[in-house]
Amino acid sequence: MNSTRPVRRPTETAAIRAATRSPRRLPPVTSLLAALLVANERRDREGVQLCAHLVVRASEPEVGE
Repeated sequence: MNSTRPVRRPTETAAIRAATRSPRRLPPVTSLLAALLVANERRDREGVQLCAHLVVRASEPEVGE
């Protein structure tokens, strides 16, 4: 079944605006460090990078703003 009507998709700015409406609470730094250790043990480079960035954001809220 083909429809001639286009599918509406949010633009990038609309998606970012929607995501910033409510602040997201970060887990405690100790939990993030534990996740960082697990990702490092499993040799998950993306997980290590993600956890490291979250640790920085959780410990210093003014960084990157």
